[in-house]
Amino acid sequence: MNTDRVLDTGRVVNTGQAVGVGGVRWYPAPDVDRVAGLVAARFEAAFGDRPGGVWAAPGRVNVIGEHVDYTAGLCLPFALPHRTFVAVTLRADGVVRVRSAQVEGGWAGELDGVRPAGSGSGVVEGWAGYAVGVPWALRAAGFDVPGADVMVDGRVPLGAGLSSSAALECAVALAYDDLACLGLGTGDAGRALLAAACVRAETQIAGAPTGGLDQAASLRCSAGHAMLLDCRDFTVELMPFDLAAGGLELLVIDTRAHHTLLDGQYGSRRQTCEEAARILAVPALRDVPVAGLDDALTALPNPRMRRRVRHVVTEIDRVRQAAVLLRAGQAGDIGQLLDASHHSLRDDYEVSCGELDLAVEAARRAGALGARMTGGGFGGSAIALCRSADVEAVARHVADAFAAGESTAPVFLRATPSAAGSRVG
Repeated sequence: MNTDRVLDTGRVVNTGQAVGVGGVRWYPAPDVDRVAGLVAARFEAAFGDRPGGVWAAPGRVNVIGEHVDYTAGLCLPFALPHRTFVAVTLRADGVVRVRSAQVEGGWAGELDGVRPAGSGSGVVEGWAGYAVGVPWALRAAGFDVPGADVMVDGRVPLGAGLSSSAALECAVALAYDDLACLGLGTGDAGRALLAAACVRAETQIAGAPTGGLDQAASLRCSAGHAMLLDCRDFTVELMPFDLAAGGLELLVIDTRAHHTLLDGQYGSRRQTCEEAARILAVPALRDVPVAGLDDALTALPNPRMRRRVRHVVTEIDRVRQAAVLLRAGQAGDIGQLLDASHHSLRDDYEVSCGELDLAVEAARRAGALGARMTGGGFGGSAIALCRSADVEAVARHVADAFAAGESTAPVFLRATPSAAGSRVG
């Protein structure tokens, strides 16, 4: 589950690359070669030498399957063309130094001194924990890795619920894999191990209770495909998702409502799901069948827990239905599932907000085939499945609705199923 956040260590000097077209603001996909050159030059200016290489890993959008990764459920994400770039050189000692093109300042310290979040001394505060946590987690997994100098240039919109944090972790993981000759990045099984290290970095060093969806998407997706991720064993099935061939696009609407999952709301829902599974005597809520949902709900002690469980069980079933449609080449028919997912997230799981609801409702009124919030919620982004010819009109209608409501203007991006992270320079 996505746990990205606005970078908050130092003064933010550049939080996005949005451009205005016809009164509507868009996040264009980065020019990979150009940004790779920029981050390499920034590395040299900061650290005094050329980097050992440049790597990039994508953010993700989740088509459907929200707040079910930590219940051993099923999710259907794909990788975005928007990605985070890192220029990296390994050091002979155990020192890690990280800098960012988006934030002044940085972090430097001994890797041996890094401690999990909440443990007092040795905690890496703010955005740097996502980067520093990766070599820490690789060491914890038994890999003898040294320190490094790291320059970050994030081109995944920050705070938008599109997993900028996992993109950072995964880019650093790929850099370490190449430079330290770990041999994990060349196949899916090895990338699954890298993803697990990134999850450990996020949960233990950054202190965000992620479920693993984001890291798997950033490292294991494929261009032109969505990834059916089974969060019980983290096996994947790549499913053709060529929207353009069907005259479709997936529009992402960044509501600009601040998104963070480090305020306890995410964790409280996860705890409720785990408690419900204990009461129902199942390993995880994934094991509650839709056909037995009513009986399961009657066994739960309070209405809130019943709502949470109803969302999880029905959402996992919606993912199964969406997978059937994608296998049949009927991506255009998933709109009703997106609508139902949003209603469930809004009413049963209570993770939507006014801006997300406004974006979804305005997109539907403008002709979207289906729409829902995506990511962890409490702000962030919504998605709308649109006919290609309608995308710009839908975006304008949503922007006008936000202006009429005196809300912060949203920013849009076109979500094209893209490749996983790799070396780019």
